[in-house]
Amino acid sequence: MASIFMSYSHSDEELRQELEKHLAGLRRQGVIGTWHDRRIGPGEEIHGPISAHLDSAEIVLLLVSADFLASDYCYDIEMARAMERHDEGTARVIPVILRPCDWHGAPFGRLKAVPTDGKPVTKHATLDDGFLEVAQAVRQTVESLGSSTPASIPASGAASSAAATQPGPRSSNLRVKKEFTDRDRHGFLTEAFDYIARYFENSMNELQLRNTDVETDFRRIDANRFEAIAFVGGREQSRCGIWLGGLSRMDGISFSYGGVGSGSSYNESMSVRDDGYNLYLEPMGMAHFGQRQDSELTHEGAAEYFWSLFVERLR
Repeated sequence: MASIFMSYSHSDEELRQELEKHLAGLRRQGVIGTWHDRRIGPGEEIHGPISAHLDSAEIVLLLVSADFLASDYCYDIEMARAMERHDEGTARVIPVILRPCDWHGAPFGRLKAVPTDGKPVTKHATLDDGFLEVAQAVRQTVESLGSSTPASIPASGAASSAAATQPGPRSSNLRVKKEFTDRDRHGFLTEAFDYIARYFENSMNELQLRNTDVETDFRRIDANRFEAIAFVGGREQSRCGIWLGGLSRMDGISFSYGGVGSGSSYNESMSVRDDGYNLYLEPMGMAHFGQRQDSELTHEGAAEYFWSLFVERLR
């Protein structure tokens, strides 16, 4: 069983409770055990147990919001200690972005955040959608950690002493380059395609709701292909097909105005690239020839790029 410490602002109490509901399945299966400061009973010391559990947890979830960043205790003590343990390799820190805030410049900004692309939980169609991604990420992390034995919780006196010790100053510029495997690229690509499919489905629904003369049809043909059609006044105005795979290899995501049944031809395609630190999607720029476009796209950026190609024919 992996031990999890939740660091959060009490202003996000309700969101923390919602997250615990989504982690309940893992807890019931004996995969994880969770702890946060609400477990401290009346009359008990506060700082000792927090420090003890923070120093023994295998996984630390930082529940990030503007209130979290503004909290001296969350930021200067809990987050600072969690990042020290992460850099030592004795714990895994996962930033969970609850609400929109400027978190990228924080020490944990170099880590892969959840939900996908650090999209805040509250910006998903429902909280369930966002927290489902968080729960799945926690499960994957536990599996990657294997069957390591949780560290024992230190005695109260040792915990109090640790809590009294303030972390020293250090640089947040700690990134080092890494080699990405074929498995890393494949996982990133398939996650991106699934995200784009969900993005299109939700956008198509909203497009129809907001425009009385527009009707839409979204079809997920199989795990690797989908089509989107928009009708204006009953006449087809825009159609596209998006599928996993480039012209000759399954190493990209392709877009065609003719749909997925248009053979091997496409109007735009993206491939997975990396800068030594992160993976990203790079469009070929075929459909936006002569226009300046961002070339290092996240999942959301790639989805919006393809969506702009589709929706521009309605204008």
